[in-house]
Amino acid sequence: MRNRPTAGRARLALALSVLLGGGALTALPAQAAPAADGLTVQYRTSAGGATADQTEPWFKVRNTGSSTVRLSQVKIRYYFKADSPNASYRFACSWAVRGCAAVTGTFGILSSPTATADRYLEIGFTAAAGTLAPGADTGDLQLRFYQSNWQPLRQSDDYSFGGGQTSYATWDKVTAQLAGATVWGTAPEGNDPTDPTDPTDPTDPTDPPGGGQTLFDDFDYSSHTDPAVAAHGWSVRSNPGGPGVPGATWDPSKVTFVSAGGNSVMNLETSTAGTGASTTQTEILTKSAKFKDGTYAARVKFADTPRSGPDGDHLVQTFFTINDLKAPMADDYAEYDFEYLPNGGWGEPSNILYTTSWETYDPDPWQAVNQHSEQRSSYAGWHDLVVTIDAGAITYYVDGQPFGTHDAQYLPERPMSINFNQWLIDLNGQTSTTPRAYDQQVDYVLHVKDQVLTPAEVAAKVAGYRAAGTGFVDEVPAA
Repeated sequence: MRNRPTAGRARLALALSVLLGGGALTALPAQAAPAADGLTVQYRTSAGGATADQTEPWFKVRNTGSSTVRLSQVKIRYYFKADSPNASYRFACSWAVRGCAAVTGTFGILSSPTATADRYLEIGFTAAAGTLAPGADTGDLQLRFYQSNWQPLRQSDDYSFGGGQTSYATWDKVTAQLAGATVWGTAPEGNDPTDPTDPTDPTDPTDPPGGGQTLFDDFDYSSHTDPAVAAHGWSVRSNPGGPGVPGATWDPSKVTFVSAGGNSVMNLETSTAGTGASTTQTEILTKSAKFKDGTYAARVKFADTPRSGPDGDHLVQTFFTINDLKAPMADDYAEYDFEYLPNGGWGEPSNILYTTSWETYDPDPWQAVNQHSEQRSSYAGWHDLVVTIDAGAITYYVDGQPFGTHDAQYLPERPMSINFNQWLIDLNGQTSTTPRAYDQQVDYVLHVKDQVLTPAEVAAKVAGYRAAGTGFVDEVPAA
């Protein structure tokens, strides 16, 4: 991070919460009479075109039997024709009454391809989805899948697709299994999912070869001197230098850990009494620069006003990735920023949030090559920040909504570190010598190597770690 005018812009990704799978079944007619154990599946699509950016099969599963059903024993298969022999797909759950974190989705290859189907999406449920009483249904399962390369897909030739189904109706072109028995629908010819000779197993679309390694930290530490901070790969900054007010120091003791909303959160305090010598700033960063393509996410609390003292300082509150500038205008430099200025700065009069993707810069005389997006409004409070980097673009999200998409020319050539800091651009916004202190808080940080996750997928992954009691994991290999 440096003192400089900023720049930024936005795009979009998709959703997650993968579904479960399971067992063997025997195909029944679509309108089978209710039995002791029975299900029907209702279907609709919210993307009805012959081609689409994504296929959007939405379902409701109803218990038509006379006994309660555990959803963890239920699997649904949606059958489709791959867009090319080497096409790969990703599953997403946009919303579910039972919660996307309780829904799973995996892809499989049919052993007997037909003209309208050679793949399937298998949807399942974790134990957290609960049960279905007789006569009850799951409510909406708003699902989708798309090609991993984001190319449009053709769905008009897909066995399970119904372009005219814009409202829920029973649909026998998907199959449902309950505890290993097929209780609903008809599979494409020759592809009975209960066939014990069927060699196909669903593949996990969220774990492609060579990818998916994760860094997750819940910031559950006692203090900046807790040995686990360094053991988990973090460095709390104490060395002098920019960015920020000349003469300011970086004070490790002002990085603390407190309880908020039932979670441990990291607090970065920045304070000043109107002089460089009285100004302390805070920063924490990974010691290793090993992060490149994939998904970066953090939940951050920005503040518009100081915790104490007069307001008005030109403060910068951040979450960013960065590597070192080896020489002015070096083309292998990279930096991707969320920067919130609660009181303006860099020529801005008031609140502004920037996202900026950097190609390179020269500090003296100043020149920069970057692309940015901005929003001039207050962002005080907790916000979910996500940036994804893939072969085609850099995409920023704030609270699940696209904030900016930046071009491929700004993609990183070298790995980076992950950083949070809070600092003062200058002392021009507030000239008082009364001491004041500002707080920025961080709930968690997540990086998933070489995978583009949607904000919903990020939330599900974090919820999964917390449900399992996992406060820290680092699977990302050294660069």
